[in-house]
Amino acid sequence: MGKTSKTSFKDVLYPFTVWKNILKEPVTIKHPEKREGSDRYRGFHTNDIDKCIGCGTCEEICQNAAIDMVPCEGVETKPGDSGLRPRVDYGRCCWCALCVDVCTTNSLGMSNNFRWSVEGENQEEIQSGAAGSPDDYRFIIGAEGKYWDKAELGYRKPGDYDLTPPDRVSMDHLSAKERSGSFIEMMKGYSKEQALKEADRCVECGICTATCPAHMGIPAYIKAIRDDDMEEGLRILYETNPLPEVCGRICTHKCETVCSIGNKGDAVSIRWLKRYIADNVPAEKYKEILGTADIAQNGKKVAVVGAGPSGLSAAHYLALMGYQVTIFEALPQAGGMMRYGIPEYRLPYDQIDKDINYIVSLGVEIRTSCKVGKEITLEELKKDYDAVFAGTGLHLGRSTRIENSDHKKVFQSIDLLRKITLGEEIYVPEKIVVIGGGNVAMDITRSLARIQRQKYGKVDIVTTCLEPADGMLADDEEVEEAKEEGAIITPSYGPQRIEIIDEENVKGLHVAKCLHIFDEEGRFNPAFDMEDTQFYEADMIIESIGQASDISYIPESTQGNLEFNPRRQIVTDPDYQVKGEPWLFVGGDIAKGPDVITGIATGHLAAQGIDRYLMGGKK
Repeated sequence: MGKTSKTSFKDVLYPFTVWKNILKEPVTIKHPEKREGSDRYRGFHTNDIDKCIGCGTCEEICQNAAIDMVPCEGVETKPGDSGLRPRVDYGRCCWCALCVDVCTTNSLGMSNNFRWSVEGENQEEIQSGAAGSPDDYRFIIGAEGKYWDKAELGYRKPGDYDLTPPDRVSMDHLSAKERSGSFIEMMKGYSKEQALKEADRCVECGICTATCPAHMGIPAYIKAIRDDDMEEGLRILYETNPLPEVCGRICTHKCETVCSIGNKGDAVSIRWLKRYIADNVPAEKYKEILGTADIAQNGKKVAVVGAGPSGLSAAHYLALMGYQVTIFEALPQAGGMMRYGIPEYRLPYDQIDKDINYIVSLGVEIRTSCKVGKEITLEELKKDYDAVFAGTGLHLGRSTRIENSDHKKVFQSIDLLRKITLGEEIYVPEKIVVIGGGNVAMDITRSLARIQRQKYGKVDIVTTCLEPADGMLADDEEVEEAKEEGAIITPSYGPQRIEIIDEENVKGLHVAKCLHIFDEEGRFNPAFDMEDTQFYEADMIIESIGQASDISYIPESTQGNLEFNPRRQIVTDPDYQVKGEPWLFVGGDIAKGPDVITGIATGHLAAQGIDRYLMGGKK
């Protein structure tokens, strides 16, 4: 037992000692409103309106609900910018400065000013709080012309710390030496520790959701990772995306280009976090987790043309609505351009199958090696089904149409990638030149580099494109990885002529320095410096400058009713219903895109449109 403390007589009298100050004259500052704050005083907020992106992290962190995100005159909503700006209620603000510390763009600060004036009011009453409307103390900071808006003195976030780490957690991957001779998947996926650390960087602003073509619940599924609840994460993924294993690997991740954290460092690795969820939920648990073990049928049938991302997405959501869905796929396996246009080292086939097999488990039938327009006609589908969705991809290559581009040793990248997937033997010589600077050009470059290394023990492949290095259409990591694997990338040069030896052999490609790609009116009209030319020796030339759709399966009578945009995509209404042909819906590359996530989004929207058409009486 410890000693019991005792209260002394002095302790009892101590509170009364303050009475000794009763006769002292108080210290009074007669005009406190004229007193300046110290250089680092936390006064009224400042905000650089042009630098701010309206992410709302300041609103989220404020414990007093003193900040609201509101529209601001002259600020437009655009990718990466919500169009909103913070308004502070100084009746609630406690000047803690957490909003400044968490600001993702460093646009927020606090002036050292602590005085305000309201026109037409008695200033003594204002200072005492006895007059003035509550709105007089709410400012859209940086937008209302307050004299402290651009104050240099006051509080700013110190430069030596960040509440959110600026660097993303890198993912383990095979080295160039390990991967360059095989098609084994190069990215290994996040460990639990890595995923949790990366998920902690997300501030849940939601700007990514607005930019994602499928409007996925990105902050919500990243939160599920932080909560270590993979089942909840999977449910959130499947609300808008039935191909999470695919998109977790090869999504074009537009979301990451607008990530608010990316304004001061690396964007959150949203794509890899999506993959982490899908990789860590066994396929056999999907139906139980997603509650799809028993789906009521509505008695109507829908045909889907093409088992690519848009067709699979449409089939998935239609099946959940109770439709009997049959997909007609021309190639031997489902997946479309995901399987036949993307190399296995980026997207392993078993991961494509994991996503597809779940869709099949919902009752969707996939008839492979069944080309619409050949084995079955579109008219037959129209007759036998209540509606038809067409989501065919861009399976035709585009030619440069330069001299000798029709030579037999000049190939299209998309044809070669398809043959590699099919396991067909292709011509791979010792010297190759690829024309193009997009992701497909990188895919064929890296695929053929692997085959060259397997066949010859070395790589000799040059890839050239019109665009400068910082303007190439391919992802930066694709370009860098191609270089690591032995390819030579030469940007800013355009093809002029293919030199041939004879009818069977080519000698190489003549290129010239590209001065500009588009003319003053924005039209594609490259100009070249013919004094700056190069010649690349090659036994094989590959064109990879873009793809086109094949809609020959659509009868001429129906094509006559179609409207096309300048990109030769079919024009539809917002439900992706074809004008003049109410039974026909289209999506994916032939309507919008091209990329996987856009295809998924169009398939989902089209499924909803088909449901409204068939069940809601839409004409």
